[in-house]
Amino acid sequence: MPIAPNFTSVLLKEFEINFTQCLPSGCLKYTELCNILQLTAATHADLGGISFSDMQEFNQAWVLSRMRVEIDSLPQWKDTVTVKTWINTLENSRSVRALEIYRNGKKIIGCETFWAVFNTEKRRPEPLALNHEHFQLFPHQKATHESFSKININPEKEEVFGKTVILSDLDIVNHVNHVKYLEWCMDVVDENIILKQKIKSFEMNFMKELSLRDQVAIHEYITDEAIVFSITKEDKNCFALQLNLV
Repeated sequence: MPIAPNFTSVLLKEFEINFTQCLPSGCLKYTELCNILQLTAATHADLGGISFSDMQEFNQAWVLSRMRVEIDSLPQWKDTVTVKTWINTLENSRSVRALEIYRNGKKIIGCETFWAVFNTEKRRPEPLALNHEHFQLFPHQKATHESFSKININPEKEEVFGKTVILSDLDIVNHVNHVKYLEWCMDVVDENIILKQKIKSFEMNFMKELSLRDQVAIHEYITDEAIVFSITKEDKNCFALQLNLV
């Protein structure tokens, strides 16, 4: 698609939180939070002519590599929130994108994401084939207090369950979507931690993609300050999640 007439380098997008997106507490689910962030990033890419459809002409797609989310409070049912996004850096096969969520004009969530251009046939990163010089970059305008990082996976982790990747776990790039990894891990977190909003921030690292019918194991390591999950296939780390607690 060509660059949209209403394209801007900073995008604001509104969402109304509906009941299907909420926990029993009435707060937005963490997985739905990630969906909203991903949809906003996708809309910005669409308007700027670097969407999935545009990139597929060159067998390319954006895939998430790392993500950090810092939370002051979660939106609730019937809230209308505004998501703001811009790009910090974009060069070769890598991009860092910032996102913020506002409610009633107040920032309640900040997010920093690290994306890679992925060849969907060769299944490896490569430089972006599309023109992107029209995107103004904001390298010093950060959305989070801390940047994303490499999660330390403790070797004393405990396996909590195993899983086979099924069709509903896959996305349009034909691999497990980041929201699914988060969902698998959140399903074993103590419900009081989630319902009482004890998660002040979380980070995700994506190391190897997972495909249909892959056999995986989910591991957990708990401290007073954090819960760290890792997902392995054939004893190799594919994903890590760190929940930082209040």
